[in-house]
Amino acid sequence: MSPSRKVALITGSATGVGAAVALILAERDCNVVINYTRSEAEAWETAQKCEAKGAEVLIFQGDVAEESTCQAMAKAAFDKWSRIDYLVNNAAKTKFNPYENLDGLSGEDFLAIYKVNVVGAYQMVRAVAPYMKKQGRGAIVNNSSIGGITGIASSMAYAASKAALNMLTQSLSLVLGPEIRINAIAPGAIQTRWLQGGMTPEQYQAFLTNAAAMVPLQVVPTAEQIAETLAWFLEGATVVTGEVLMVDAGLHCGRLPPSSSAKFTWDNITK
Repeated sequence: MSPSRKVALITGSATGVGAAVALILAERDCNVVINYTRSEAEAWETAQKCEAKGAEVLIFQGDVAEESTCQAMAKAAFDKWSRIDYLVNNAAKTKFNPYENLDGLSGEDFLAIYKVNVVGAYQMVRAVAPYMKKQGRGAIVNNSSIGGITGIASSMAYAASKAALNMLTQSLSLVLGPEIRINAIAPGAIQTRWLQGGMTPEQYQAFLTNAAAMVPLQVVPTAEQIAETLAWFLEGATVVTGEVLMVDAGLHCGRLPPSSSAKFTWDNITK
């Protein structure tokens, strides 16, 4: 192993944005931890792609909702490479549910979503912080959501959890510095299997077309575009901490009216 290679731990990194940021960091002289819960075949595929870029890879199966998993993952990374430089909290959970359907979300749904999206992120920070503090440097970025700011998301529970993650990011910045920077990004819709999972293929294609038409940049970002911003927070934002950056093609600036032929409103993302 080259002593110059940094180490990045990315939760939920078998597919989507997590896989994309793992590949970017592998290409930029990082060894990476690929974490998954169920997508084993995809995790191995992503690992092979990272290795092809010169990275060493540790594949770790486990749910960040469990504190023992978080502690074991951080220890495994440190035991292998004797350092942890970056953490990307990307693992997330939702339940697609129309906002007006109050009976569609139970208390158990809220708890399950919070346990991954908020508690899991906190547990991962707590697991890596001692290693980063000891080495005198580290950077963490949380993959949040524009839903945590605007309330528009796959469900109320998901939006509320991301709002909590945003505040957690700001709160942690007060105690992790000066050695560790922690920031978050808040994407809108992203072209991933995760979003597509809540729709039929026809609904997904219609959503992409109409969602792009309603935002200033006229695009629904790809996983790779979101991953570039995550990587920038790790590598380039050297004097930024506690920030929540909206990466949503301008959705937060206001919505352009859909064309008269488009039978769509942004709010029906949950329908």
